[in-house]
Amino acid sequence: MIQPRQMAVTNLQRVLITLLATVLAICALTLAGTGLATAAPPRSDTPTCATGVGFLGFSDALNKRTYEGTSVGGLSAMTYDQRRGVYYSLVDNGPAATSEARFYTLRLPTKGGTLGEPEILDVTTLKDGSGQPFTASNFDGEGITLTRRGDLLVSSETEPSIRRFSRDGVLLEEFPVPQKFKVAPAGEGQRNQTFESLSLSPNGRSLFTANEGYLLADGETADGSDRIRILHYEDRGRDGFVPAEEFFYLADPGLGVVEIVALSEDELLILERGFQSGVGNTVRVYKVSLDGAQDVSAEPSLAQPGLEPVEKELLVDLADCPPSGATMPGTQTNPLLDNYESLVLGPRLRGGERTLLLQSDDNFSAGQVTRVVALSVENKRLR
Repeated sequence: MIQPRQMAVTNLQRVLITLLATVLAICALTLAGTGLATAAPPRSDTPTCATGVGFLGFSDALNKRTYEGTSVGGLSAMTYDQRRGVYYSLVDNGPAATSEARFYTLRLPTKGGTLGEPEILDVTTLKDGSGQPFTASNFDGEGITLTRRGDLLVSSETEPSIRRFSRDGVLLEEFPVPQKFKVAPAGEGQRNQTFESLSLSPNGRSLFTANEGYLLADGETADGSDRIRILHYEDRGRDGFVPAEEFFYLADPGLGVVEIVALSEDELLILERGFQSGVGNTVRVYKVSLDGAQDVSAEPSLAQPGLEPVEKELLVDLADCPPSGATMPGTQTNPLLDNYESLVLGPRLRGGERTLLLQSDDNFSAGQVTRVVALSVENKRLR
């Protein structure tokens, strides 16, 4: 038998429970009416490198590897094949004059918001019109991008040149290059300072490249900033890609342009990289706008007064990323740093961010590392 006092307490509890349920129901209806979430968003523990730029990890799994009788190294450019979910990574000029020009097909998993271990799937030799391999004696691969048709466009800074290859390495076409970009004395380009970059716009109509360092007529500023020309090609249908415009880009002091990612017809990401003995590498990614920029293709020199460089905004300085246990045989301000020459947008993450991958060129040197770094970039930082 329940005593009278116990009954009173039980009734009070029931009243309180009923009142609490009513309040919760009213709150739920209010939140639903305003469209607010009824649950807290998931927390992210991803470390950051800059505002809107997260660090997904790094891997040295490709460093000093061999694959099908080739030395994996000198990886100087990379492009993403969304349909196949793979990357094509271009070798520059190899450790010897007889080294064959080639690219590797890679898998770089980034599902789950972290970088998995890179995997080599294939190696493909690039061949000339007679079916003979290009070699380090006549080819220095520095830029690669994938067309909508599935062909590969590849730049070499030997001449420089831009060529179209099938994915099995067969030469299909060579694009015209303005005379001023040719290596001196044929033009005004400096040896090993020409077409280090290559990127197609998402719609496939515009192709962008740039000389890594200044043309002889353009020079550098008093503080050591190279005056660099971005070269824009247009796809003119039956006539193919032809040079259309040039834009004035001013690199940071001591740095050069080593890669371009075309976000649209007039928005680019540009990777600047430099090296200082006793200090190490500087690696910065800039967002660049060509909207309203002056075409300087008719200008004999970018050093003349009145010419303004295109606008650029720092997206991320790789030195600001967490080292995350990285080690380096050489001197670096951040052990994550090295000679990064590849920059490519990868797949979207679950939260909608884009993956941005960088890859370093070890120059087949024991003092450098082949490393892949994966970042996440919020969409608003790419607009």
